[in-house]
Amino acid sequence: MTKALLASLSRRTFLAALAATAFTIAALPSSPVFAEDKKVLKVGIISGEDEDVWRVVTAEAAKKGLTIETVVFNDYTQPNESLERGEIDANAFQHLPYLENQIKQNGYKIVPVGYTGVWPIGLYSKKHAKTADLPDGAVIGVPNDPSNEGRALRVLQNEGLIKLKDGTGILATIADISENPKNLEIKELDAGIVGRSVDDLDAAVVNTDWALKSGLTPENRIAQEPVADNPYRNFIAVRTESEKEPWVKELVSAYQNDAVKAEFDRVYKGTGISAY
Repeated sequence: MTKALLASLSRRTFLAALAATAFTIAALPSSPVFAEDKKVLKVGIISGEDEDVWRVVTAEAAKKGLTIETVVFNDYTQPNESLERGEIDANAFQHLPYLENQIKQNGYKIVPVGYTGVWPIGLYSKKHAKTADLPDGAVIGVPNDPSNEGRALRVLQNEGLIKLKDGTGILATIADISENPKNLEIKELDAGIVGRSVDDLDAAVVNTDWALKSGLTPENRIAQEPVADNPYRNFIAVRTESEKEPWVKELVSAYQNDAVKAEFDRVYKGTGISAY
C-alpha cells in the first residue's frame, strides 16, 4: 500500500470520526435553559389570601416580561421540598426561624432573597377578654412546629403567663418552661388546627394567616408579639445556586412595589404588614 493511499485513508478515517462525533453531540438532549435565561417561573405559595396578592405580583412581573406560574400548596412542608427538588423556582411562605429549622432537619440548600410581609402572632380567646382573666389551669393551644412553638411561648412569656429557662433560643418547647404560676395546660397542636380549636380552649396562640382562615378577628386577640425588630418576617426563597441569577431580582421587584402593597393591605386588613 502506498504512502499516498495510507494518507488518504487516514484522512477519510479522521473525517468520518469527526462527523460521527458531531452527530453524537447533535443527538444529545439539549441542556436545560440556564437560570439567567428564565422568563417563566414557578413560585410556590400557600392557599388562601396570598393567592389574591400573587395575582397582582404576576401582573407586575408581566410588565417586566416575566411570566409567573403560582403553584398552590396546602401545608408548610411541601413548598421547600418542591423547591429543593427543582419542581418550582421559588417559594414565598416562610420566615427565617422556620427555614433554618428545615435546613437543619433536611439539609436544604435554600436562601431568602427578598422580604414580603410579617404577621405578628397573637393570643386569641373567645372566653376571656384579657390575659389577666385566664384562670388557673387554663388550657392554651400553641402550634407544634418547632419555630412557631417557640414563638408562641414567647408571647406567653411576654404576658407574664410563663417563664422560659435562661438562654432558651427561638426553638423553645414546653420542656423549656421554668415557671408556670397559673399551672397552664399547654396543648401542642398542628398550626392549621390550633386556630379552629379556640372554641374548645381557654385561648390559643395562632399565626395570623391561620387566624383569618379560622374566622378569628382582632376582637378575639387578647395579646400580640411586638412588631418592631420582628425576626419572623416572611420572604421569597430560592435554591442557593440561583441566588445571584438576574431573574431573582426581577421576581423580588415584582413583589416589592406599591401595587402589591395595596392589594396586600386590602387582603390582610392590617393583620399583616408589608416588611420591605
